[in-house]
Amino acid sequence: MAWLRRASKFMNDRLVQNSRGQRSPLPVRDGLTATRARLPEDFAEISVGEFVGHLIATQRHRHPLDDAAALHARFAAQQVVDRRGRPFSFTSPVSPGEDVFFYRMPAPETPVPYEIGILHRDDDLLVADKPPFLATMPRGKHITETLTVRLRRALDAPELVPAHRLDRITSGVLLCTLRREVRGAYQQLFAERLVEKTYEAIAAHDPSLRPGTLWRSRMEKVPGEIQGRIVEGEPNASTLLLEVVPLTPAEHSALESVHGPLPRQARYVLQPETGRTHQLRLHMWAAGVPILGDNIYPRIHTEEEEDMTRPLHLVSTGLAFDDPLTGERREFTVPRRLFHGSF
Repeated sequence: MAWLRRASKFMNDRLVQNSRGQRSPLPVRDGLTATRARLPEDFAEISVGEFVGHLIATQRHRHPLDDAAALHARFAAQQVVDRRGRPFSFTSPVSPGEDVFFYRMPAPETPVPYEIGILHRDDDLLVADKPPFLATMPRGKHITETLTVRLRRALDAPELVPAHRLDRITSGVLLCTLRREVRGAYQQLFAERLVEKTYEAIAAHDPSLRPGTLWRSRMEKVPGEIQGRIVEGEPNASTLLLEVVPLTPAEHSALESVHGPLPRQARYVLQPETGRTHQLRLHMWAAGVPILGDNIYPRIHTEEEEDMTRPLHLVSTGLAFDDPLTGERREFTVPRRLFHGSF
């Protein structure tokens, strides 16, 4: 039915956090947040079983065992509920605008062969050293192979939530909150650009690129398209080039052992003043020095071309901010490196 196909957009093939701070009526289970789906206001009332069954059947990334029997098992276990936590039966009606909560069965995923480093942990915060190829949050086909789910499982920390994001193939410092009560304060720091971020990228050495250069551009990214682009107009993306350091012969040799023959490479220290999608990757590409290992700029690579032994050489090396709860100045860094851990 066409209207059910439209309804499936509301699940968006991802694990969805509740809006407006609403607590999920289902607890985090095995590191996974329950999915919330809402029947659109302009649709007719149907049974919950039909609604949830359609959403599962039309997932782009569906577990082969998530069949009719698994669907009925959810209802038998009272794991399909309304916003108040009241279980639905399979034939219960769901009304337009009503939320339904249930657990997905994640499809099998390719393991990311890197460990997550822990840089700091206290009662409120965990600062992780995220490896490349590991998504920050569950989305699309990356559900269990994400920093959020891995850490929740490993640390028995069901309320762990990242306060910001890094691209899946970017590595480095990532701040997470451990308690719901403090989550909003730290997320707001990033939303209001009150966090000083430092990155290091490795790319071909261009002596004409000088420290102190400020790249200012207007960037746009169309939903559904992989690449962003720089267009004419009022700048909305700014990146400061802090430092350019040519690699040593030993470092260059180490890179060539993984990536093959390369022109002379350098380490570029970058400080973004804004947080546009792919901002650093776009600015480096526009400057004529695309980042080594980039799978999108200048060319979009296919999934089959992805090689987890050849990472993107873009690392979030530092975060600094005034703690919103204590006022204390806090700084977290990772050591300078060519590769994250060992494969």
